[in-house]
Amino acid sequence: MAINVLLDRLCRTLRELRAANGANVTVTFALATVPMVGFVGAAVDYSHANSVKAAMQAAADSTALMVSKDAATLTNAALQTKANDYFKALFTRTEATGLTVVAIYNANTGNGSQVIINASSNVKADFMGLMGVSQMKVAVDSQVRWGNTKMRVALALDTTGSMAQDGKMDALKTSVKSLLAQLKAAASKDGDVYVSIVPFSKDVNVGKSNYNQSWVDFKDHGSWDGWDSDNGDDVSTTTCTKNGKKSKCTTSTSWVPDNHNTWNGCVTDRDQDYDTTNTAPSTSLQATLFPAEQYDYCPAQLMALSYDWSALNTKVDSLFPAGNTNQNIGLAWAFQSLTAAPFTIPPKDPNYKYSEVIILVTDGLNTESRYHTSQTPIDLRQLKTCANAKAKGIIIYTMFINTGGDPTQSVLQNCATDASKYVEVKSSNQVLSAFNSIGTALSNLRIAQ
Repeated sequence: MAINVLLDRLCRTLRELRAANGANVTVTFALATVPMVGFVGAAVDYSHANSVKAAMQAAADSTALMVSKDAATLTNAALQTKANDYFKALFTRTEATGLTVVAIYNANTGNGSQVIINASSNVKADFMGLMGVSQMKVAVDSQVRWGNTKMRVALALDTTGSMAQDGKMDALKTSVKSLLAQLKAAASKDGDVYVSIVPFSKDVNVGKSNYNQSWVDFKDHGSWDGWDSDNGDDVSTTTCTKNGKKSKCTTSTSWVPDNHNTWNGCVTDRDQDYDTTNTAPSTSLQATLFPAEQYDYCPAQLMALSYDWSALNTKVDSLFPAGNTNQNIGLAWAFQSLTAAPFTIPPKDPNYKYSEVIILVTDGLNTESRYHTSQTPIDLRQLKTCANAKAKGIIIYTMFINTGGDPTQSVLQNCATDASKYVEVKSSNQVLSAFNSIGTALSNLRIAQ
């Protein structure tokens, strides 16, 4: 019986007692004791019922999450059996009788798939029996919706020389692999979650096999000497002409660039302000092209969006520490990998929502870019990139692996989407738990309870 019905009954009894004046005081007091005991008993029974309800709710929540993993592949009968078995294994309150559990699966119709768990039982009323109420009904429901959001995650990973210290590189590899496992588990099917990996130092490695792609520029950019000007040799050519019996020879020297197939795959920052945007490269505007550079400390080659989890893990294994720090170029290429050419961006299904995420991880302050060898101006470029990415709806996480006691990087704090998405760890041992927390947050974007 509902609590409000009980209260109405008690109130009517009190009104009747107040109106009655023909009995003696003893009888009146005795009768008044009954509703008073009823009120106290109702509070005790109601508290007990709420305790049972809380346990039922916890069991329903866990059951809904568990059966959601296989709901799409189960018959209605199998779904019901699995929900019953799992719920009853969790819910062990023996005072709850007449337990019923109902599982409902709604397939994806453009707003995600859904599992609903309804559970109800009766709880014996110990005190309210005096008022004619022998039991109270307790009911709960839990809903899990998933698959209405797909996810694309770009990892911009610092692989500079300082990552060789304090076990940071090993910690980074272990942690990224753990994150990949979480993201794989969050995907119901191939394509639900894509991941790109962008290792960076001063430059980014786009792959030396792209030497003949039109978006790679080997020419000079204004006052900046391009790859052709920096890589090659002076070649002497002697030309002789004969005039009668005499010959006249002249020697000239000219610069001959190396064959582009000797390029190591590194590119430096684009011309400003394209170094902070995701503008697609176009041969009609040189400033949008990516300048090739034969950087001695070229990092491991980046990997475009993929759900080949084995290949992604192999890419993580290939990371190595070398070079100086230019966070902005790592961030810029992560931005590019989610949104624009030269990457082939997987098409989006209009029936789904998409979350796009960049995770920027670094262990040090900015030290070198194409334009600068000091921190402040590089930070300012980076903040522009952060703002441009966030304006496109991209969620940005930043992580500072600060084992050297450096000052907190305000550029990373300001780059993150909000304060909860910036994390600073003081030792390599903390990197894994930091990544796991991010992985949990990202998984919650896929499954919303």
